[in-house]
Amino acid sequence: MGDAATAGTWRLGDLEVNRIGYGAMRLTGNGMHGNSDGPPIDRAAAVRLLHAAFEQGVDHVDTASFYFSPLRSANELLGRALAGWRGHRVAVVTKVGPGRTPDGEWYTMARPEQLRAQVEENLRQLGTDHLDVVNLRRNGPDVESVAEHFGALAELQRAGLVRHLGLSNARPEHVHQARAIAPVVCVQNSYGLDRRPADANGLLELCRELGIAFVPFFAISGTAREAAPGAERDARVLAVAAEHDATPAQVRLAWTLHRGPHVLAIPGTRNPEHLRQNLAAGALRLTPAQLALLDAPAE
Repeated sequence: MGDAATAGTWRLGDLEVNRIGYGAMRLTGNGMHGNSDGPPIDRAAAVRLLHAAFEQGVDHVDTASFYFSPLRSANELLGRALAGWRGHRVAVVTKVGPGRTPDGEWYTMARPEQLRAQVEENLRQLGTDHLDVVNLRRNGPDVESVAEHFGALAELQRAGLVRHLGLSNARPEHVHQARAIAPVVCVQNSYGLDRRPADANGLLELCRELGIAFVPFFAISGTAREAAPGAERDARVLAVAAEHDATPAQVRLAWTLHRGPHVLAIPGTRNPEHLRQNLAAGALRLTPAQLALLDAPAE
């Protein structure tokens, strides 16, 4: 199965996936809020990179129709790669809620009746007739209830356009609101060694109790968010990395995966060597002493 299998598997509904997947956002050359990740990637190179990920065991990819720059669309690149892939099945996890106009301008949150158009846009870009998982991304401080939006997605699920549903940028109460309407297979939130709101509000533990996959994003970049992470400055991470002859990014990913068997990872990169390193992080076994050091306050 390749390196992505070394961290074990978890289920997204009836889809069993390796716990390390791939995040497609960086393929576009721009982060969600305009942070540059370098010049646009060549389309053929992007397909080769995605195929390399698949060959190394990646079987789920995170994407969105709003991951695009003036010259590249993550969904378009992923659709090309999937069309030319003849190996194991790859699950596609996308998200709806916020959106962008064709010229790149953001709107904070779609109305429930607009979600079908967002789902259909993902279908069109990916060249498929259904989506494996759609996460409703709660966006904006005024979105206290997800019930109406999640109900609209549940209708699309019953219509066969969506296989499974999840949440993004959610709090525990949103999980309960959504589960009253339809099953929730995953929750995708910002989470990492330096930022752990899901510990403080009990979301990580709630997902474990309910058997829901918890899928951190920004697990490596942390507070840098969409921007590529800079040089590692955390002495704890550097010390553990030296003990394992590993990279700091691998230590951060390994720490994330050690948070529970229901925790997945979706690191993104455009660098084939970084891809290999990210996937190899699943084999990194941190000792209790190393975990205690990483959990200690930073100096």
